[in-house]
Amino acid sequence: MLGSQPTAITTTSRREFFSRAGSGLGGIALAAMLAGESSANSVNPLSPKLTHFEPRAKRVIWLFMHGGPSHVDLFDPKPELTKLAGQPLPESFGEVMTRRKVAANPLLPAIKPFRPRGESGLEVSEFLPHIAECADELCVLRSCHGDSVNHPQSVYQMNTGSILTGRPSVGSWVAYGLGTENQNLPAFVVLPDPGGGVKGGPPAWGSGYLPATFQGTTMRPGKSPILYLQPPAGITDERQRRLLSFVQRANERHLAERNFDDQLAARMNAYELAFRMQSEAPEVVDLAGESTATLKQYGIGEQDTDEYGTRCLLARRMIERGVRFVQVYSGDTNGWDAHTNVLDNHTTMCRKTDKPVAGLLRDLKQRGLLDDTLVIWGGEFGRMPMSEQGKGRDHNPWGYTVWLAGAGVRGGMAYGATDAVGLRAAEDKVHVHDLHATILHLLGFDHEQLTHFHNGRNERLTDVAGHVVREILA
Repeated sequence: MLGSQPTAITTTSRREFFSRAGSGLGGIALAAMLAGESSANSVNPLSPKLTHFEPRAKRVIWLFMHGGPSHVDLFDPKPELTKLAGQPLPESFGEVMTRRKVAANPLLPAIKPFRPRGESGLEVSEFLPHIAECADELCVLRSCHGDSVNHPQSVYQMNTGSILTGRPSVGSWVAYGLGTENQNLPAFVVLPDPGGGVKGGPPAWGSGYLPATFQGTTMRPGKSPILYLQPPAGITDERQRRLLSFVQRANERHLAERNFDDQLAARMNAYELAFRMQSEAPEVVDLAGESTATLKQYGIGEQDTDEYGTRCLLARRMIERGVRFVQVYSGDTNGWDAHTNVLDNHTTMCRKTDKPVAGLLRDLKQRGLLDDTLVIWGGEFGRMPMSEQGKGRDHNPWGYTVWLAGAGVRGGMAYGATDAVGLRAAEDKVHVHDLHATILHLLGFDHEQLTHFHNGRNERLTDVAGHVVREILA
C-alpha cells in the first residue's frame, strides 16, 4: 500500500498507530490540506516530468495474460509443426534438456487453424475471431524470449526485467519517469484477476528500490475501488481534524530534521493522494455514464465477457483521466497454464478476453486515444510445440509472442520468428530487456538514462542490456 513502509525502528508500526488512532490514509491527507501547502509539495514525486525526447506514447495499457498463452496456437503459425505432428522433436531442434521428453511428448500441431486477416494478411488463430478483426492494428513480436522456465521468475522478469524479486516494475519506472497527469489518481494502477493472484504475487507490480509512491495501486469495480481508503465509520470530522493536524505537524518536523528527504516527502504526498482519491476513484469505476453501444462492444452484460470487459473499460476510463500505466491481468494463479488440455484451457481464456480486448482497441481508436496510447498483450512466456499429457503443452521461455498496438508502432505486421516448430526464437530475437527498452523509447525515454541511484550504482529497468527494436516503429 502507498506509504506503508516504516521510516524508523519502533515498537509500534506506523500502520498500527494510524489504525489505532482511527484515521485511515485519507485522514492524514486531510490534515495536510487543512494546514495549507505542505513543504512536501515542492518535491511531489508525481508531478508531471519532461521526457528525454518527444514521446510517441503518453500512456500504457498492458493486458497481461497470466500463465503463458500458447504462441503456436494463437499468433505464430507453424506449417512444419503440422507436418511433423505426432512425431518426436527432430534432433536438429533439440538439446539434451529438450530431448529428455521427446519419446513421451511428440509434437502437437496448432489446435485451431490460422487465417490471414485484414488488409495486412497477418495470420491469427481462429481461437481469437474478434482480435483477428483488429489485425491491421497489431505489431506481433514472434521472437520474444526470457530466462526462466518457472512462473514466478518469468512473471518477475516480464514485469521488472529480473527473474529475482525486489526490483521496480515497468509501471513503477514509468510513474517515476513521467509522474501523472492527474494528481487525484495514482500514476500506476493494477486491475488483478478476481479469481486469484499471480504466481509470485504483488512484487510483480512493486516499486522495488524506488519510493513506495511509484508502486502499483490495485483497484476493483464497485463502491470501494481501493480497500481501506475511506476512514473508519464513526470518526467525526472534528475529531479527525484535531488528531490529524497533530500528525501533520509531527510529520513536518520529522521532515525538516531530515533536510526534507525526498523519500519521506514522497510518503507524505502519498497520504495526500489517498485523500484526493476518496472523491475521484469511485467516479472512475462508475460505468453508469457509458453508452449501451460501448458496453456491448466490451462484452459487458454477457456471461463470458462481462468481468474482463469491465476491467478493460475501466482501463480506458483511467487513461482518459490521466493515469499513466494500467495493467489488466487475465488469469488467476493458473490462468493460461495449459498443461493438460490446450483446447479446453484456451477456449475458456480466449472466450473471456477476445471480445473485450478487441473492444478496447476499437474504443481507443474511435476516441482518438490509440494514437498516443500503447497497448501491450502477452504473458510471462509461451508454450512448447511438444505435447504434455497428450493434449497439453509445457512452459516455453525460449520463444513466444507479445503484441503491441497503438502509439508509435507499425500495425499489421509480424516481427522476428521462432524456429520451424516454434521452440526457440530464431530470427530478430527480442529479449525481455529489448521489449522494455522499446516501451520506454515509445514513452520518450532513453532506457540507459532513466536511472535511480541505489546501493552505489545507477540502476535501470534494462540492467546492462537491451536495445530498442526500431524496425517496428512507425
